[in-house]
Amino acid sequence: MVQTQARLTKKGKKYEILVDLDEALKVRNGKGSLASAVLTNAVFHNLKSGEQASSEELMADFGMTDLNEVYLRIIKNGEVVLPVEYIQRMQEGKYKQVVDFLSKNAVSPQGLPYTPDRIMTALKEANVNVKNEAIDKQISEIIEQIQRILPIKIEVKKIRITIPAQFTGKAYGAISDFKQEEEWLGNGDLVVTVGVPAGLIMDFYDKLNGVTHGAALTEELKK
Repeated sequence: MVQTQARLTKKGKKYEILVDLDEALKVRNGKGSLASAVLTNAVFHNLKSGEQASSEELMADFGMTDLNEVYLRIIKNGEVVLPVEYIQRMQEGKYKQVVDFLSKNAVSPQGLPYTPDRIMTALKEANVNVKNEAIDKQISEIIEQIQRILPIKIEVKKIRITIPAQFTGKAYGAISDFKQEEEWLGNGDLVVTVGVPAGLIMDFYDKLNGVTHGAALTEELKK
């Protein structure tokens, strides 16, 4: 169990509670158990000094004195403090996802693969910030940052896709991260050229077929 603070400022006053980090994050996302998340039986202005908030202050600033409701508001509307160790662990996990992808799909200018250790070192040397989103949505930006440290490239498949008019709205989101060129036809169909990393090509086709019900026409182009 990792203990941390959840805190919220109301009308210039700080309100703090002690929580279990993992359970509090679940509660914040609409899951988990509030009873398991909260580790105090009161609300404090300052946890370290033990300065406790009074019922009158809770009523004035939250409009209630029900502690469970106040706990919930602090967790959901305030800040659950992430310890440095937790942030580092999360970042390491994200780095490992990137390393796994690049070690399978990226090569040197001579076409030779890099070891996972070399890629990890480059990520850290370049101070790459891996965002909390799917790797395919940020891999181009990551590559651009790494290239300052390590000459690296990814095999990219170039594909021309014709999307029927009735599916263009839903399909646009699936192709936007890889789009290179687009042309709207008079009948409302969309012809778009995309560049997709080879390691993501099957997932890309799955998403495209899912939103177009298999109606999109694709043609792989020679570079």
